[in-house]
Amino acid sequence: MQPIAYTRGQALADLLSQRIAILDGAMGTMIQRFKLSEAQYRGERFRDFGTDVKGNNELLSLTQPDVIRDIHEGYLAAGADMVETNTFGATSIAQDDYRMGELAREMNLASARLAREACDKFSTPDKPRFVVGALGPTPKTASISPDVNDPGARNIDFEALRAAYREQVEALVEGGSDVLLVETIFDTLNAKAALFAIDEYFAASGERLPIIISGTVTDASGRILSGQTVTAFWHSVRHARPLAIGLNCALGAALMRPYIQELARVAPDTYISCYPNAGLPNPMAETGFDETPDVTSRLLHEFAREGLVNIVGGCCGTTPEHISAIGQAVAPMAARSVQRQPFYREAA
Repeated sequence: MQPIAYTRGQALADLLSQRIAILDGAMGTMIQRFKLSEAQYRGERFRDFGTDVKGNNELLSLTQPDVIRDIHEGYLAAGADMVETNTFGATSIAQDDYRMGELAREMNLASARLAREACDKFSTPDKPRFVVGALGPTPKTASISPDVNDPGARNIDFEALRAAYREQVEALVEGGSDVLLVETIFDTLNAKAALFAIDEYFAASGERLPIIISGTVTDASGRILSGQTVTAFWHSVRHARPLAIGLNCALGAALMRPYIQELARVAPDTYISCYPNAGLPNPMAETGFDETPDVTSRLLHEFAREGLVNIVGGCCGTTPEHISAIGQAVAPMAARSVQRQPFYREAA
């Protein structure tokens, strides 16, 4: 059996064996700072589009690329090693809510290229920067009924999810992604469709990128929305042999801690990622969330001191100021050690 070497992303795998890597923070939080109008979301190209599009952040990669570029560069200047593409909702399924499903491929391609340009601008031989192709959840779930009166009802099936994710994967890789991130997972079956699409693309293209998988614990039950514990979630997706497994969104770091501890315990041979919200929602705060950069960074410093993490960053409510503080807080800390590096697949 010979390992298949990645043509991209190997430098990231090497980095994770040496130190804690810094992921960027929230895209939506930063977009909100620009206070863009409906007309600005539309741009000239979609000036006469028949549906309101304000809030469709992925569209901005086409209509306001300078805004997205500015956000990427802000996080890179703050010290991020990795920036996510502006593609959280860039599947055709999610874009159908805006009647823009046919633009999904174009959005993913443009978003990946914007992130690639920013990373290339900031990369140095001593500090390479990495484009993380983000595959977010869709508004439709394969495991949970949309009708409380009909538990067996579904508004999406596995094949539709697979096809949408396959389209997204192809464009993200073509646009220059170094790694693929299946994130904010609340339904493991949806995630499996994304992972199937990724593996399908790898088989067809002959190229393999590292994968990061990040679930979302929705409340104090310690379960993702479709019902799995963190341990059960890991065992459901470990077949994908991810570079890293982790958690993001829904919770701040303080509430996320026991679940990161659980992941670190049950996945000793896989790197651990953690990018929590900036605490709890707070409409009175500038970012809409409680925690200031010093609070979030202190909490993630504790995670690092405990030997729990290999990748840290921020989700909702976090900003370049948060990422800068997090980077400084974990810089003196050793990365969590793993028993082996499972991101090489054995050749059949």
